[in-house]
Amino acid sequence: MADKNILNKIKQLIGNIWQLLKKPSAKYSLGTLLSVGMVAGIIFWGGFNTAMEISNTETFCISCHEMRVNVYEEYKNTIHYNNRSGVRATCPDCHVPKEWHWKVIRKIKATNELFHKVLGTIDTPEKFNDKRLQLAQNVWREMKNTDSRECRNCHDFESMDYARQGRRAVNNHTKGFDKGRTCIDCHKGIAHTLPNMSGVDPSAAFPDNTEK
Repeated sequence: MADKNILNKIKQLIGNIWQLLKKPSAKYSLGTLLSVGMVAGIIFWGGFNTAMEISNTETFCISCHEMRVNVYEEYKNTIHYNNRSGVRATCPDCHVPKEWHWKVIRKIKATNELFHKVLGTIDTPEKFNDKRLQLAQNVWREMKNTDSRECRNCHDFESMDYARQGRRAVNNHTKGFDKGRTCIDCHKGIAHTLPNMSGVDPSAAFPDNTEK
């Protein structure tokens, strides 16, 4: 009830400010109206950014059981979750851009996920696994198009010390860079279980892993 009262007061305040801006009274100076507008803008901007940050946490990501019981449980068994350096890459680190404009675009695209949440498209492990290949390909395609932008927040090619890498890693990285490949071309399944490939043409499922 208290929350409802606060919400009503906020709505009333916004309504009053809007009426002032539409039909300013003679007793209010232009400076007063500008000040009120600035305060309203700050409140709106602060609320918008607060909502953005709340929705950009791992806690928020796994609040949907589809994520919590499927990909989150898989992720907890990977090196991105637990490793010798103690550096953990959380859901938004890998799936949400850090640059503000790209982040907003990603949030807008995420509204499609809310739509399927309502529909119950992947609300059971069985449904999720039936869609796993399609879901994975959507993410791989996005990461390919951005040159694995979120991977590069932590993994920088220029900072790699080949002297500390194994022979196979050095060989693969050197060949991959020469061919213009990006992280996701070779590191699919690094944080989540790969889709069931039974009966699926590998060249269609993993088109970027074929030799060029």
